[in-house]
Amino acid sequence: MFNPELSPPEVMPSMYGPKIRETRSSDLPDMAAISMRDLFPEIKQGFSHKEGIDDIRKIAEKELSIVNMDKIKPGDKVNILCSEHGFSLLEGLHYREMLKTVGKVVRERTGCNNIRYRLASGMGIREAKEIIEYFDLKNYLNASITPMRPFDKGVPIETEIGTFYGLAKAYDGDWIIHAFHDEPRDLYFHRMLNRTLKPFVMNYARYETRAVFHSNFTNRNSNFVQKAIFDSPLVQSKFVFGCILTSTPDGITGVDADNDMYRLDRRIAKDLLNNYGRVLRLISEIDDCIAVWDGGRWGYYLHAGGIVFGCLENGKYDPFDLDVPSAMGIDKMVEKYLSGESESLDQMMDLNPAIKAIVVNQAWAGLPTDIPVHIPTVVVGHDQAEFLNRTSANPTFMESAVVSETLIDAVDFALKIAGTDKIISFDDSFGSITANTSMAKYLMEKAPEVSKQVDDHYLPLWLKQRGME
Repeated sequence: MFNPELSPPEVMPSMYGPKIRETRSSDLPDMAAISMRDLFPEIKQGFSHKEGIDDIRKIAEKELSIVNMDKIKPGDKVNILCSEHGFSLLEGLHYREMLKTVGKVVRERTGCNNIRYRLASGMGIREAKEIIEYFDLKNYLNASITPMRPFDKGVPIETEIGTFYGLAKAYDGDWIIHAFHDEPRDLYFHRMLNRTLKPFVMNYARYETRAVFHSNFTNRNSNFVQKAIFDSPLVQSKFVFGCILTSTPDGITGVDADNDMYRLDRRIAKDLLNNYGRVLRLISEIDDCIAVWDGGRWGYYLHAGGIVFGCLENGKYDPFDLDVPSAMGIDKMVEKYLSGESESLDQMMDLNPAIKAIVVNQAWAGLPTDIPVHIPTVVVGHDQAEFLNRTSANPTFMESAVVSETLIDAVDFALKIAGTDKIISFDDSFGSITANTSMAKYLMEKAPEVSKQVDDHYLPLWLKQRGME
């Protein structure tokens, strides 16, 4: 149940974060890994860390064998669209293997050798380039690979609800293959509605179109945007099939592929609601804790047992219940809650009052957050503090946070001011949650009842709302 030897995934060096830490949260006294299978035996078992790379290749080959590729001719240009997010899942090796297999099978089946990978980045201009170099993708994939950024040249996409702008690099081939992953990440945004289509608005589109998703609609209505883009004449005239790396909170489970993205999306949604829904509800049961950011992406997107920190932050609202409107509004809602005007924090991006302190050991800078204003925040090292302080997304971050020289000192300070002895680390782990004994006991006690609630109430509700049994 509690494994002191299991280490979290390695962190990829990046200009967006500090020097890789020699001391991780898993190295702290009384910290170890809680097995996801001990918490929820019913969750499908997955590969962890560097396990199962050959298995992923074989599974992908089998799945692709039943996909129709007749559209692709030997002289055509084929763009395989992929995302940098996939390389943050368990060190990225499973995703890399799936991408390689897709290109290999397309060549063998169609005789087409003009395979071009298009790697979309989340925010910055160098993320994709770093990944291409770190994973040696040009040689490993045996094909050209080009980074795509949200500020690159756009191409108009006419849809039923207006004109959006995709990235020209994504659509400059004769055909596109959508090669993504099912890990839900910011599920509080997409709410498992057209999850596998979300990259068409958030990865393969210009920044202005991404902003429409985040800012012009509430987070439920915004999911029409990716559907509209995918259903557009331009995308449909080029789309061949989707190939998705599948997972549970226990790790990477395989690959699913289909020419029908909606059919593929429904299969994946059902599995994700069943598996990730359990951990999501368990995270929501945490009554108080200290959260540690200790990985190689932005703090919101660091995993603990396959669930990102953003899910803990949004822990007091159920994003899968479609009867909850949950519009954004962190500043207004927190202000009303703290002033006593509101008694609930049931909307998206409302800070979970269970989070009593945050320790930032290592994380990327670049996403806006006013967390230190509302939650005591300790940053490890002046280099990490400088990264957070100099990004335009968080110019006042360090005005409310404090700096500690070491992780041990930072955690000791957090324990003194937080009023809780429960610690959970977001260190990009799948298959386990890095926590201390107090938190481990709490989660183990809560898990059986949470699982029963999901089976008896939540899962039937979530599925019914989506027209699934």
